[in-house]
Amino acid sequence: MKILAVSAHPDDETLGCGGALLKHAAEGDSLFWLVATRTYEPEWSAETIRIKADEVKRVAEAYGMQHYFKLGFPSIRLDTLPLADLIGRIRNVIEEVKPGVVYLVHGGDVNSDHYVLFTAVMSVLKGFYMLKRGVRRILSYETLSSTEAAPPQPYRAFVPDVYRDITPWIEQKLQIMGLYESESHPDPMPRGPSAIRALARYRGASIGVDYAEAFMLIREVN
Repeated sequence: MKILAVSAHPDDETLGCGGALLKHAAEGDSLFWLVATRTYEPEWSAETIRIKADEVKRVAEAYGMQHYFKLGFPSIRLDTLPLADLIGRIRNVIEEVKPGVVYLVHGGDVNSDHYVLFTAVMSVLKGFYMLKRGVRRILSYETLSSTEAAPPQPYRAFVPDVYRDITPWIEQKLQIMGLYESESHPDPMPRGPSAIRALARYRGASIGVDYAEAFMLIREVN
């Protein structure tokens, strides 16, 4: 089966579904990755942009991604661009890959890029388009420093109803997150290793395992 992880920023997928991706790979599934945004000058230095591009390459190799797609839209500015442009680029990727499962950033996050990306993907994957494009299941994931930072409004809540036991892969997930030297936080910040482990431990406790990742089932066509 083909699995597509959709992230606004490179580290989103490791924070939210990295363990699940490693589990899919161990089960023989093929991994694909769509990164919607990129850093740009002058907001980021040329050296920082180079470092971030190298991080994406190393992370893709660590997961064994069959292919990764860099759409190249400006980071933290998706809400300033024509939505149709983003929808069209995402549609092209999904029609090329035809993934059985799509992992997607949560639409209620405080990060504006996450909201716009979620909206665009759901436009591409309306229920009556899913099977035509190979997709049977859409799961949204939580992203530390964005999901829990959203204001307490019910429509923005992340309410998980799907869990994946990632106990055998928690250390590898942390190692891959460590490749994001420009994005990782030191403890006790949200993207620090102890917070990532603590969230996985909490989600694991919810289903009686050591470590897990949690997802919201957005739509399934079976």
